[in-house]
Amino acid sequence: MSPERLNILYVSQMPASPPRFGAQARLHGLMTQLAQRHDITAVMLVDDEFDIAECRLAMQAYCREVVLIKNPYGRDGLAKRLLQLRSLVSTRSFERLRVVVPEMQQALDKVLRAKRFDIVNLEFTFLGHCDLRQAPPGAKIPAMVVDSHNIDYDLARQYTRTGGSLLRRLYAEANWRKLRREELGTYGRADGVYLCSVADQQRLLDDIPAARTMVIPNAADVDFYRPRPTDPQPDGRTIVFFGLMSYMPNIDGATWFIQEIWPRIADANPDARCKIIGGSPSPQLLALSGPRIEFTGFVPDLRPHIAEAAAVIVPLRLGGGTRLKIVEAMAMGKAMVSTTLGAEGIDAVPGRDILIEDQPHAFADAVIRLLAEPELAARIGNSARQLSEARYAWSAAARALEGFYRQILDGAA
Repeated sequence: MSPERLNILYVSQMPASPPRFGAQARLHGLMTQLAQRHDITAVMLVDDEFDIAECRLAMQAYCREVVLIKNPYGRDGLAKRLLQLRSLVSTRSFERLRVVVPEMQQALDKVLRAKRFDIVNLEFTFLGHCDLRQAPPGAKIPAMVVDSHNIDYDLARQYTRTGGSLLRRLYAEANWRKLRREELGTYGRADGVYLCSVADQQRLLDDIPAARTMVIPNAADVDFYRPRPTDPQPDGRTIVFFGLMSYMPNIDGATWFIQEIWPRIADANPDARCKIIGGSPSPQLLALSGPRIEFTGFVPDLRPHIAEAAAVIVPLRLGGGTRLKIVEAMAMGKAMVSTTLGAEGIDAVPGRDILIEDQPHAFADAVIRLLAEPELAARIGNSARQLSEARYAWSAAARALEGFYRQILDGAA
């Protein structure tokens, strides 16, 4: 029988807190909930985009110990391009090369040999080369569990078809098979893998039928993301898309929306405007801005922007897992228009909780309808809020994950 209070080591290529984008939100949401009942230690890399002192302070609020290591390869610009070029002649993927940091393994050696852990929770598979199966002398080796935010090699393979420029697609073609070998190797060595959606679970089981898996969908802090009396009222004209704007699926989705969908909306509603919220928008995206298309960059609090929106859009054509932007907007009681892929893994009923369209004209018409019919938008938003409270709270997701941990530990006893 597994112990009532678990000792869990979280290992990640990025800090969990403060959460600024989807992957961090998943980490933060699950870790803060688990920390209410278990002892959490974190060993994580930190890229240049993060303030290491801010991250350490935020994580010390719920972790017993926080070890953050500056990633010397966690830089954009020329340094990233040089590493990508290096990966072309390497047997390792770019994603693996950028996290091969000797100081990370040294930190893991020190932590794992000093204290016995029940579970090592590895976020993503990119750090799968690290030696995580260690314990103090005479102690039992911890179980290793992987949190699969996406099937990343499948995402990279998608880039070969619709990944932007020809150069990007050619690079993805050279990289995805390396990533597949590494990713499946890490999954195969793990005691368990939990995934964001049933679709991703099936993708993994197609490759590794014997894998022990569980679906832990993305969720939201339904107390934080909730309509508040102090929030602005919907303005009847603003369409919002939010997410990390250096992430390729978001870049592709925003570009597709602005070029293929927005003109029909703009013609039908001269007052309509589009607000795209998220850090690090690429130059190619910023070139698409205009009098009625605004890129805000990072904002410290999404809630007023979501509240003011007449509708939220999720025009994604690439990706896997489940979209945190969906569950967060649902928790805010917002009507959304999404592609089928964008809403993958979300148990929402089209027409009741969300509108689903995949063709540009149909997507545009759905947005136009929400702008023209605020009662419809309010009805869909209220239904989405109820669904988020019932199915997509981090507290429920963490309880399910805890159960998965215990299944693995009890099976290994």
